[in-house]
Amino acid sequence: MTNPETPRPRPERVNGVAHFFAAAGYSLAGLKRLWREAAFRHEVLAACLLFILLYFVGASLQQFVVMAVLVLMTIVVEALNTAIECIVDYISPDWSEPAKHAKDLGSLAVMCMLIATGLYAGITVCSIIFQ
Repeated sequence: MTNPETPRPRPERVNGVAHFFAAAGYSLAGLKRLWREAAFRHEVLAACLLFILLYFVGASLQQFVVMAVLVLMTIVVEALNTAIECIVDYISPDWSEPAKHAKDLGSLAVMCMLIATGLYAGITVCSIIFQ
């Protein structure tokens, strides 16, 4: 976190093709930050194991694509949850009820995506094995 007493200068605005590369750099920085979260690393490991499982049970391309979309949506929700936590920690360094609610709601969103992904994986694997 940046110390509020020593503000960093605002970066210059980038336009044109350079904006595309700058945005890609911001996205990579976000991924690097997200990788510091143990929950995200666990989710990546679980996703890899699910894809391996789908491969060994002979899942179709469509089933792989649906799983990939669910995994990407989980990453999106995890990234937004981490952003909420960073902002809440910055704005409210001391414990507060609204801060707790914000973090709990972000955690709920991640849990819902994990359940949806797990349900899809379970139903898909069972439907292939028991057909």
